[in-house]
Amino acid sequence: MLGYRDRIRNVLIAAGLLCGTNTIWAQTCPDWRQERLQLEITALNSQLMHWDDAYYRQGRSLVDDEIYDSLLQQLQFWQSCAGQEPLADAGQILPAGKIQHPVAQTGLRKLPDRAAVEQWMQGHRDLWVQPKVDGVAVTLVYQQGKLIGAISRGNGQKGENWLEKVKAIPTVPQHLQRAPARLVLQGELFLKVNNHRQQALGGINARAKVAGMLMRKQLSPELNQLGLFIWAWPDGPPNMAERLQQLTAMGFTLSQQYSKPVKTLAEVEQWRTSWHRGPLPFVTDGIVIHQGGVPEGRYWQAKPSDWAVAWKYPPAQQVARVTDVEFAVGRTGKIAVVLLLEPVQIDDKWVRRVNVGSLPLWQKWDIAPGDHVAIGLMGQGIPHLNRVVWRAVKRERPIAPRPENYHPLSCFTPQPGCRQQFLARLVWLSGTHGLDIDGLNEAGWQSLIAQGLVDDLLDWLLLTPEQLNGVPGMGNKRAQALYQQFHQARQQPFGRWLIALGVPLSPIQMAEIQVKNWQQMQQITLKRWQEVAGIGAKRAKQIQSFLQSSAMHELVNTLVEQEINGFGSLPNHSMMVGYTENTENE
Repeated sequence: MLGYRDRIRNVLIAAGLLCGTNTIWAQTCPDWRQERLQLEITALNSQLMHWDDAYYRQGRSLVDDEIYDSLLQQLQFWQSCAGQEPLADAGQILPAGKIQHPVAQTGLRKLPDRAAVEQWMQGHRDLWVQPKVDGVAVTLVYQQGKLIGAISRGNGQKGENWLEKVKAIPTVPQHLQRAPARLVLQGELFLKVNNHRQQALGGINARAKVAGMLMRKQLSPELNQLGLFIWAWPDGPPNMAERLQQLTAMGFTLSQQYSKPVKTLAEVEQWRTSWHRGPLPFVTDGIVIHQGGVPEGRYWQAKPSDWAVAWKYPPAQQVARVTDVEFAVGRTGKIAVVLLLEPVQIDDKWVRRVNVGSLPLWQKWDIAPGDHVAIGLMGQGIPHLNRVVWRAVKRERPIAPRPENYHPLSCFTPQPGCRQQFLARLVWLSGTHGLDIDGLNEAGWQSLIAQGLVDDLLDWLLLTPEQLNGVPGMGNKRAQALYQQFHQARQQPFGRWLIALGVPLSPIQMAEIQVKNWQQMQQITLKRWQEVAGIGAKRAKQIQSFLQSSAMHELVNTLVEQEINGFGSLPNHSMMVGYTENTENE
């Protein structure tokens, strides 16, 4: 609704709490000097004010609501870290407006989870649940059944005169039958949609579209697209069921259609799920739980009431502050970038890190510690980076690895700068796509490296049970089992050994070339490689380059000495170094 953001701000300022959305923060105050903290506070507040101005004055939403709310929470948290009250203009986004509301528009306290909802329900009775329609709030005033006033929410006490614009909305009755002599209603002007499923389609920026229509100086034909949902009748009948019946009789039918009595949390959850997933004629962002009985209108105030609360739907994305940037060099030399995050909760999942992707992509995103990013969940609940929403004022970009130092033929030993890629090679070698060495994961390889037992890709072939038993935490039983796994790995077929060593071939491609030993492998030409499905000219050269490399030569020498399948008893195997590529078929 139009006053949503200023209501959120006022609630936070008044309560001194970081609540009001589904965002759950696990923050600690940043380790900054006071001057740096104040600099970040001032900059973020200025950005929020810029978004506010565009939203309220121009009807343009420059940022998603959940992103705005999260950054607002971040601002409030930093202010608490600085030991200060919110900045003077943090809650004064717009002038209040000129028209006094006959009854103040109250706000809604947002409950973060089912436990908070259950606790609130325990202290209230005669409960009803409605969809939380996502539009802009309005107060309607009828005198002798005639519409004489329409006031924007403003600050809840005063708003703007929207009467002429509201009169142009066909769904808002101009005259009422069987209405009280004076009638004040509060409700939501919303964008009419057909069978909108919130979970699948999201908010479609409906609130900003409605705000834009109502803020234009000239009447717009688009006003025909708006509907009205009445959610409050101050000083109406004391019984909710009776209020709904009379609203329907006057022509406001949606209120009764989408108001359901509830007694238990399970019933509330049922309707919340149903409206989140099912088709509706409006966009929603949660549910509202009302107590049937409410005070007289003269007691209403422009702040969250005690007789109604909101429980918003799980946000599609959350905002997290980046605490560090990690670079991981993979088996083939590709550099992947991972952001470490101040933990945030999306649905029931805590997110502490997110994969950016390649080094060029990270450079394009330009992300540094202290920046804020929007995170969503993809299929299988995998965190996904959506966008950068706020960059710190003072930024220290981390130093990334140099891409030219890493490639498919680098780091076959854990020399300086090579530990990550070397470890990735070992993990690949022992994995199911490699030699399938059961019980040996990345942590196990790290332990062997730390003990000085593995300084080469094939050093493990020479290890004894006694050496393995000496690894801290290994134990005799596990050492014996791992030694047996090493012995079984020796028996793996020749083709599987090549793939485990990193030759860029798939098992299907390896089977297609039908080679049984290293000598046959050396005789395959570039033309023959390109005849294999999935291998083009570029891949063929990569394969030849790998097979002819000095690193592969050293590995082959070791495998010959250990009499591994396809490598043992090879004539002139040492000639591999001087092997010259047959280019006649290029």
